[in-house]
Amino acid sequence: MPALGLLPNFFRLARAGVVMAREGALRLADPIELPSSVRALIRLGRLIERRSAGDGAEGLARAFERLGPSYVKLGQFLATRPDVVGFDVAKDLEELHDRVPPFPQEEAERTVAEALGGALESRFLSFGPAVAAASIAQVHRARIRDVDGFERDVAVKVLRPGVTQRFAKDLRAFYAVARFFERRVPKARRLKPVEVVETLARSVAIEMDLRLEAAALSEIAENTAADPGFRVPSVDWERTARAVMTLDWVEGVKLSDHAALAAAGHDLPALGRHLMQTFLRHAMRDGFFHADMHPGNLFVDAGGSIVAVDFGITGRLGPKERRFLAEILHGFIVRDYRRIAEVHFEAGYVPPEESIDEFARALRAIGEPIHSRTADQISMAKLLTLLFEVTELFRMQTRPELLMLQKTMVVVEGVARSLDPKLDMWRTAEPVVREWLERNLGPIGIGETAGVELRKLALGVSRLPDLLLRVERTSIELEEVVRGGLSYSEDSIQAIVKGVQRATLIGNLALGAVAVALVVVVLW
Repeated sequence: MPALGLLPNFFRLARAGVVMAREGALRLADPIELPSSVRALIRLGRLIERRSAGDGAEGLARAFERLGPSYVKLGQFLATRPDVVGFDVAKDLEELHDRVPPFPQEEAERTVAEALGGALESRFLSFGPAVAAASIAQVHRARIRDVDGFERDVAVKVLRPGVTQRFAKDLRAFYAVARFFERRVPKARRLKPVEVVETLARSVAIEMDLRLEAAALSEIAENTAADPGFRVPSVDWERTARAVMTLDWVEGVKLSDHAALAAAGHDLPALGRHLMQTFLRHAMRDGFFHADMHPGNLFVDAGGSIVAVDFGITGRLGPKERRFLAEILHGFIVRDYRRIAEVHFEAGYVPPEESIDEFARALRAIGEPIHSRTADQISMAKLLTLLFEVTELFRMQTRPELLMLQKTMVVVEGVARSLDPKLDMWRTAEPVVREWLERNLGPIGIGETAGVELRKLALGVSRLPDLLLRVERTSIELEEVVRGGLSYSEDSIQAIVKGVQRATLIGNLALGAVAVALVVVVLW
């Protein structure tokens, strides 16, 4: 019976192997590191390769498109992990887009009714056909009457029926391949293929619960409430569930439609600068950013504001990563390569046994060519790509959140430059970077950091009595255990008990000292 359970995975993988062989994706394989059985299969696969097949990276992207939604999603995910597939392959996989026909209208209406727990007519005045469709969900235009009695249009995102089960089956096949390579290919273990699939599984699980995307929209809306020229649609929580999300309908021009933008009187170069600064502000100030900012997800409304949609993929940076980003960008702007190197070591990204001077020299090799080029030739995203390539030589730890940031920056910079080919990326970024540094590393930021650390100290002090009580109880229990079951002498028993009690006394004295110090700090 277990063998029968393996058959579906076998047939799925066999089909995927044939498609990849036909499209030329097997050219990417390095046979030196592979088991002999796999090398033989690759040689057989190359025999059925199409004559018109392109290079390996292009072939892999085409194969993923042919294999369907799960593989497209895998390709889009791998595009954010150049540490796994390499930068050239990641670049080709970035071009993957979901191109699937919409599922029937009656299925969409049934899904909405079941998810919201009532007849469709009780929630919507009208529910139109799909206006966009992807592998996980599709979007419909509908009309509602709000609590004030006004009618308005909304966008309703509906999860594709059966998508959860289909992805689960394909993920089992992905896990099988990952486990095989982790066991049989020593070189692949460093890339942790099983962990990569686990990360993909978590990402897809989040995308398949539309309440989580709605929560991301809500968080972005709070973060940017005071930001001029940027907004996201509001969530209608009364009409949102796991399989359905309802948002304000966005009226505007797609950021990719340059002719329509110009005809509407919008300043394209200004939009390019604003988009880049908005993305950097979200990443550095808020630590939470839209990680799928291709032109299809960006609109410009009648007032000139950029409106972002589709928050199925987001990125998050902690305080350490934000400081890292701000300081390395500022370091390249002012050509302080030593400081950039120090930031890497302070963050713990580069092993301490590496030479900071040699690392600074490698950074200079990246940064100096920038300053000999005109503004329109300088690519911030390309610089970050080179930075991550160089750091591999110094055994820098892989940071998935930074790779997500870098890949998003590639897309944002591409969109910004399409609006203004001569855009000076560094001059555009400098005000946002300077604002973050002044805010977080200046007196206000230092004071706030001190306040956070003081609260942590106070929390630790509040927990000390419980800790010391547990120590005292342990001393009593130890005395009882030793008396009842171990053959120590009376002198030994007393020595152990006195030692524990002495530790308790010292702990109490330490607690008093910390409390006094805390009072002094607060009063000072």
